[in-house]
Amino acid sequence: MPSAARTPQEIGFDLLERSGAARRGRLRTAHGAVETPAFVAVGTQASVKGLDPDVVATSGVQVLFANTYHLYLRPGADVVAEHGGLHRFMGWARPLLTDSGGFQVFSLGASIEHRVGKVANIFPDEPGGSGGSQRLRPTSGSMVRVGEDEVHFVSHVDGSRHVFTPEKSIAVQRALGADVTLAFDECTSPLHDEAYTHASMQRTHRWARRCLDAFGGAPAPHGYHQALFGIVQGGAFEALRRESAAFVAGLPFDGIAIGGNLGRSHAEMHRVLDWTIEALPAGSPRHLLGIGDVPGILAAVVRGVDTFDCVAPTRNARTGTVLARRDDAGVPRAGFRLNLRNAAFARDERPLETGCDCSTCRRFSRAYLRHLLKSGESLGPQLLSVHNLRFMERLMAELRAAIEADALEACVLAWLGHRPDVADAVLGASSPGSGPATLAT
Repeated sequence: MPSAARTPQEIGFDLLERSGAARRGRLRTAHGAVETPAFVAVGTQASVKGLDPDVVATSGVQVLFANTYHLYLRPGADVVAEHGGLHRFMGWARPLLTDSGGFQVFSLGASIEHRVGKVANIFPDEPGGSGGSQRLRPTSGSMVRVGEDEVHFVSHVDGSRHVFTPEKSIAVQRALGADVTLAFDECTSPLHDEAYTHASMQRTHRWARRCLDAFGGAPAPHGYHQALFGIVQGGAFEALRRESAAFVAGLPFDGIAIGGNLGRSHAEMHRVLDWTIEALPAGSPRHLLGIGDVPGILAAVVRGVDTFDCVAPTRNARTGTVLARRDDAGVPRAGFRLNLRNAAFARDERPLETGCDCSTCRRFSRAYLRHLLKSGESLGPQLLSVHNLRFMERLMAELRAAIEADALEACVLAWLGHRPDVADAVLGASSPGSGPATLAT
């Protein structure tokens, strides 16, 4: 099967250290290296909402994730290509990923039908989810029709009609110029049954082959090489996840993403990761789509995932939710967050989080930041977004250091020791590792 030419110095993955199944690595791209484990901040429309790219970089973010579907609709891939690709268009010199548009097959279709999402209520059986009583319903409200060869969708912007194929997704991502692109897939819902999930998975596998053919047959247009990751699907069904992981691992992708329905709870997600990762090659980078909470990231790192993306840290900042490890008495926060809109902070002169080195915590008080939120000043969400991104980057740096020191279990317990049931679940699948190795795609 054709595959695009590669320059080893530009595209590759180095596995540097292990602690159990966890990996300390380095993803090399044309726009620099990403030290892993790493959090990928989301800039859906070529922008981390409200933040100058230089501010994002200063927070420690190594890599951004942009949305193919949204950028295809506006300003259009051709406009971005005329600017030399996304990096130049948005003023971001570091690595970029783009999704395939496959998530919008879910968000404009099954997400509407089943009332489940990928941020607040990804797990239906946990608080904020749709609950066990939610069943499949008719397609009322769906903006998507999935066929064997293509997906028809209605634009959420202006109601215009569009068709995406695997080939079109690759062409758009080539034009956008991200360092890492994703194969076109269908993301299933936690409420899809096994029969539908199986049919969807097989279709995604057929699309994966078409994506590889299209990617290998189209030269990179911006003067540097791009990578293509395949996506493992299969829902929360063991046989399907194992089958999909083995299939995608057997194709010549540059890396592998784990996507789709990860189950109805964190416990089910742990099992999905265990089933999947067993079949993945050690030399390929592994990305987990849509997970950004602390216990979820810790569990995935323990099981051998390298990178993560989620819009939650910045989306939550825009509603006044601040990420914080401990309360003011030094006791770990159960949910790692505080609601800055609470009246208790109206005269609070302390920073958002004691010990945080972000520019927001160094300069501003909780009282001032709450005032900005309550007054509707746009500066408030910006400053909270800076803090939340820095929180994620500090977490990832701590995990990298723990893997290097072979002290990951102690790191997890330092974060989750106040919740022993959660800590036990997170640590439940660590497997023996080996020493340093260097591998390249």
